[in-house]
Amino acid sequence: MPLSFPRLFGRTQGFRLGRPQRFTVSADGKRLLFLRSEGGEDPVRRLWSLDLVTGEETKLADPPGAGAGMSAAERARRERARDRSAGISDYSADSAVRLVAYTAGEKLFVVDTETRLNTELPARTPLIGATLSPDGSRVAYVHDGALRVIGADGTGDRALAAPETSDVTYGLAEHVASESMERHRGFWWAPGGERLAVARVDNEPVEIWYLSDPSQPAQPPSAHRYPVAGTANADVQLWVVGDGEPVRVDFGWDDYEYLVDVVWDAHGLLAVVQNRPQTVLRVLAVDPATGRTEMLAEATDPSWTHITPGFPRRTGEGSLLWTADDGDTRRLTVDGRPVTPEGLQVTGLCAVDGETVLFTATTEPTELHVWSWSAADGLHQLTTEPGRHEAFRAGGVTVFNSATLSGQRVTWPGGTVKDMATSSPVVPKVSLLRAGEHELRTAVLFPAMWQRGERLPVLMDPYGGPAMLRAVADRRSYYVSQWFADQGFAVIVADGRGTPGRGPRWEREAAGRSATKLLDDQIAALETVAARYPELDVGRVGIRGWSAGGYLAALAVLRRPDVFHAAVAGAPVTDLRLYDTHWQERFLGHPESNPGPYEDGSLLADAPNLSRPLLLIHGLADDNVYPVHTMRLSAALLAAGKPHTVLPLPGASHMPPDVDLLTPELQFLREALAAPR
Repeated sequence: MPLSFPRLFGRTQGFRLGRPQRFTVSADGKRLLFLRSEGGEDPVRRLWSLDLVTGEETKLADPPGAGAGMSAAERARRERARDRSAGISDYSADSAVRLVAYTAGEKLFVVDTETRLNTELPARTPLIGATLSPDGSRVAYVHDGALRVIGADGTGDRALAAPETSDVTYGLAEHVASESMERHRGFWWAPGGERLAVARVDNEPVEIWYLSDPSQPAQPPSAHRYPVAGTANADVQLWVVGDGEPVRVDFGWDDYEYLVDVVWDAHGLLAVVQNRPQTVLRVLAVDPATGRTEMLAEATDPSWTHITPGFPRRTGEGSLLWTADDGDTRRLTVDGRPVTPEGLQVTGLCAVDGETVLFTATTEPTELHVWSWSAADGLHQLTTEPGRHEAFRAGGVTVFNSATLSGQRVTWPGGTVKDMATSSPVVPKVSLLRAGEHELRTAVLFPAMWQRGERLPVLMDPYGGPAMLRAVADRRSYYVSQWFADQGFAVIVADGRGTPGRGPRWEREAAGRSATKLLDDQIAALETVAARYPELDVGRVGIRGWSAGGYLAALAVLRRPDVFHAAVAGAPVTDLRLYDTHWQERFLGHPESNPGPYEDGSLLADAPNLSRPLLLIHGLADDNVYPVHTMRLSAALLAAGKPHTVLPLPGASHMPPDVDLLTPELQFLREALAAPR
């Protein structure tokens, strides 16, 4: 019998398995590398090559043991990258994209893209972060906290930097870098392959938190270094290592606590640093021989400075590419000069091909488009269909990855990359509108067979946090929402103030993370949709969400039970002091000097006010939003005599597991709202 939608959704990882991803265009523009599994229910990713001239596709790597177990370090890396796949999770290529290094089954391989010869290298295992040098001669990797290199021919394996204590690592990103700064790397090759810049992370100052699995009582708890708001971060240094003496980079650790990114290109070594309050962000030129630094660019903001993914980079001639918040516009700058117009919000850098710059930007937050700029040709919009687009470019050839309300496709001038994903049996039918005085971008979904005039309970399905958008012109955002709609709900997805894509001033609305503002925005969306569709039964309103959305769902029934009548809160942050430094302090400040937002936004004191059904769901191996959040709220509710439901997920992390959680959520909401079956 065919699988139910909830089980199929889990088995296909949200219909993402089988889709091509992680693209690299060769320097001559003739070859495209990417990862893809061989079917919609196959979690094991392989490495593929596509000839962009002939359209011929070749499987480069399908190593045995690709689905084998992972080390704790590799599991942690994939968790930070939100990657639930097996097989090849990442790869690196030399500058010519002739040789490619990858890991699978805890082994290190190098494959020649022309001869298709795979060679297993005798590296030490378990290993993580294997990266090929630009000249293709050596592979750097991390084993047991040490940065090591091995020849691409399998010879000369040695340590370049070894940890002095068990709390020190070389070459790995610390928790806040990978979770909050989008820096997943901890070492960077020089263009000639003779040296590396490497992050030395000393976790000794960071608090130790423990996770245990109650379903495996014989297993000891696992220890994790987790820097909660207001406590000490890891001590991060940058070193240059190679055949000579190591050189420590002096970027002013006392003032600049965060190493945001490192770039080493033909024009030299750059380091991007940020101070603890996140009010200053600097780009530094580094002398690899001495470790001395010189400031090239600086951004300041009394609230916080924004880290734009992909920046900074340099053009072929050496012009510095960065972004600047200019009034209410985030603009692309070239050597400090803005080159994009007012109102076009730059969101990320896609590629630099000589003097041509590809980046993503938007004038409408439900859409994201690819733009190009060069001094010779000026500014051009390369995508126009409503949706979310990104691009990859080298050798004058551009590959587009486009997700729209009609589907997803990867294209280049000669064709389309094959997609092996399973098609969703649920086809979202989305109406996008603007709600309330703030014109909140809002999506509305109804049952596929719904007839006007039929009364429907309402399900709010937000994220609500400043990390991402949900009301977008992208079908992938709505599979679950449409499934809930098809079970007899009107589903509303609304992005409130502080979400990305509407300019710096709008983003600064997240300062303080006002609980009242969060709820007011969801209520404004509800009232706008209800006024347009009087069939909505506003006396039966449920709300569901995960992570920031889980917090918002629990907040809704605790503080506005007059509007929200039931909630499903997945992995919610309930005590705002118990989340990490870089994320929380950005919006709320330091809890010692600014305790108000932490106290006002935390939910534990609201426990006696619960008067509506509440379902709490939490993975017991969640090392991002730790289970303590749900456990403490549940304990406070019990102490206040407030019945509620808790669904623990043994072994599950912050990523929802590939099991059917939708059916128990549906049953809970139906009973709580007495929705028709």
